[in-house]
Amino acid sequence: MASVELKGLSKHYGAAVAVDDVSLRVEHGQLVCLLGPSGCGKTTTLRLIAGFIEPSSGEIEVGGKVLSSSSRTVPPEGRKMSMIFQSYALWPHMTVAENVAYGLKIRKLDRAIIESKLKAILSTARLEALAERYPGELSGGQQQRVSLARALVVEPETLLLDEPLSNLDANLREEMRFEIRRLHDRYRYTTVYVTHDQAEAMTTADLIAVMNKGRVEQLGPPEEIYGRPRSEFVARFIGGSNVLGATALDESRVSVAGAVLRTTGRKLVAGRPVAVSVRQHEIGLGLQSPSSEAENRLRGVVTRQVFLGATRDYTVTLDDGTELRVTAPPGQNITPGQSVWLHLPAEQCRALAEE
Repeated sequence: MASVELKGLSKHYGAAVAVDDVSLRVEHGQLVCLLGPSGCGKTTTLRLIAGFIEPSSGEIEVGGKVLSSSSRTVPPEGRKMSMIFQSYALWPHMTVAENVAYGLKIRKLDRAIIESKLKAILSTARLEALAERYPGELSGGQQQRVSLARALVVEPETLLLDEPLSNLDANLREEMRFEIRRLHDRYRYTTVYVTHDQAEAMTTADLIAVMNKGRVEQLGPPEEIYGRPRSEFVARFIGGSNVLGATALDESRVSVAGAVLRTTGRKLVAGRPVAVSVRQHEIGLGLQSPSSEAENRLRGVVTRQVFLGATRDYTVTLDDGTELRVTAPPGQNITPGQSVWLHLPAEQCRALAEE
């Protein structure tokens, strides 16, 4: 295994900037997710790491060796990497066993070694019973496991995954998230995983790099990305936060819709505008004022309510017209038009970095 390091990596297509000065280090055995919306640069970054395209500037080092720069790029076949695509790319005329063993055979390994490695990976990927079937006889999740087994059996230094679960239905996607993490824990290959699905990233990753407009907005463990977003983009993209426009009163308090909120996150400057994030499920909702305290409570009117089974989703409009989304227990049934009070706990009101 080898670390992967991106140093000031950029890719331009004429005047368009796909990747903009990205620096990132993936340590030995780590799984890092590049997470972001379509067009954010995550797949271009993965293709740069794979050697499919050349950078406009910056470098890519693997195991301390420069594989990509603006002057020289080692081709994909010289990188000791395996890549898994959205389409699985299985040979339809080969059985599961033949597909998985293909990379070993083209390396001209001894037959006994091939059989030993094949048997081990089929067992680990839970594919022994499917070894003689063809791809057309498999479900989407089974085909994805074959693709993973084929990539892992050649023992790459680096494993690259490009939206590998996007073609699966919701139930299979959830199952395969855990399967990918299980196989990663078994083999500990250095892995870069591209996805737009935050649940995939939260389930599989050691670190998440949230990308926006070709840049890494925030890098950290899932708990940090979710619990301590630094920018308005990260707060909105991860976990569905409300972002309130406010004015700082002092270093820790802001004014919103005529009320005062105490915040966490960073020290504020009185009089400056500030964005404050608070997640939907962290807001208390009730018909009575939540306490006698003057701070961190807002008054509004329910303008929409949707029953979602495990929860109810509310839209509450504040006195100044600001709308907040609130997630409440399913038994808390408040009809639209009713006045309510909201409690926004100070420790959950995060003052975001200035844009």
